[in-house]
Order: sequence, then structure tokens, then C-alpha cells
Amino acid sequence: MSRRKKKPSNNSHKVQESTSALRIIGGEWRSRKLSFPEIEGLRPTPDRVRETLFNWLQTSVPGASCLDLFCGSGALGFEALSRGAGSVTFVDKSPDVLYHIRHNLNLLKAQQGEIVSSDVLEWLEGKNTNQEARYDLVFLDPPFHQDLIILVIRLLESRGLLNNQAFIYIESELDWSPLEIPEHWALYREKQAGQVYSRLYCRDEPVLDEDGVIE
Repeated sequence: MSRRKKKPSNNSHKVQESTSALRIIGGEWRSRKLSFPEIEGLRPTPDRVRETLFNWLQTSVPGASCLDLFCGSGALGFEALSRGAGSVTFVDKSPDVLYHIRHNLNLLKAQQGEIVSSDVLEWLEGKNTNQEARYDLVFLDPPFHQDLIILVIRLLESRGLLNNQAFIYIESELDWSPLEIPEHWALYREKQAGQVYSRLYCRDEPVLDEDGVIE
């Protein structure tokens, strides 16, 4: 018990001294402010972009099983929970990031959030094909200029982690090319904001060849 009392004391000081804040845009926790760590390269999805995204998704979020990869501030996952998502799995490898995700889940008394401490690619690679929970909504906002998006997409598909009609939101640098997006992913909406490009895809059931491989 003594260790549990000690840890929050040290970490709470860290929350106060080295954090910024984001605001939830809509839903149950509208206007609530949440802390996130000031880490180089961590860039929460801006308010206007989040508002646009969740306007696109407004009828699809309630009850959805969501996956927030490279979750960072958790802005997208918390916005989904605020708007009635059934569950959100937050995946990131940064201890500071995950401490703040846990802190904010506790602050909001949110029982529907799961935290995974792992490198995203390693976590996905460890999944058993077609034997895992499937997701209705995936937020994919990786570090820029590291060629991670297509690797993640291939693993989501090869491990059978997406429901038919799942939505996949991708935030990328402007010069990222979507040419390798699977053919059975239809571009639903897209928008540019500053140096960031946002795309929302809807996954249809893939067409398989006689060997069960996606054509």
C-alpha cells in the first residue's frame, strides 16, 4: 500500500510541471480539460479537426469498439468515449503518455478505456490472425516521416482486426501518398489543415481469391 501512496505524489508533481492541456469538444465531457505531457513530436489533433472528424462520424461512434494507435495525448480516444463509444484501447510505448492517459481516465471515471504499453507494430504483430477482438473505429496518427502508416494498415488487415464497415482515420504529413491503401477501403472524407492531411476511410468486405487471399 505504501508504494501506491508514494507514486501518485511524485507523478502528480510531474503532471503539474510538465504538461499542456486539451479540451474535449463534445459529448458527456464537453469542455472538460485534460492534461498531456510536453514531449517533442507529440501533437494533439487540433480542436477544429477533431470537431470536423466527429461530425463525419457522429452516427458511428455510439457503442463502437475503438482503437487509438500512437495515442499520444489521447485526444481522439477521449473524444470518442465522451461521445458514447463502447470502448477505446489506447496504445503507446511512452510511459509519460500512458501515465497521463491513466490519470485522465481516472479523472473522468471512465471505465471503458484500456491502456496498452507497447510499440504499436510489435503489439499488432503479436496478434493471432482472426482470433482477436475486432474494431469498428481506428485512429491512426503516427509520428510523421517514419513510413509507419502502411505497415500498420497491413497488420490490421492481416491479423483480421477490423470489422466490415469499420472506419479508419489517418492523420499524415502533406506529402504522404495514399496509393497503397487497400482497394476495399473507400475514402469517405478528407481535409487539409495547415501541414496536416486528414483522411477517413470506410472498410468494405474484401474480395478474396480462391486461396482466401485479398485480391
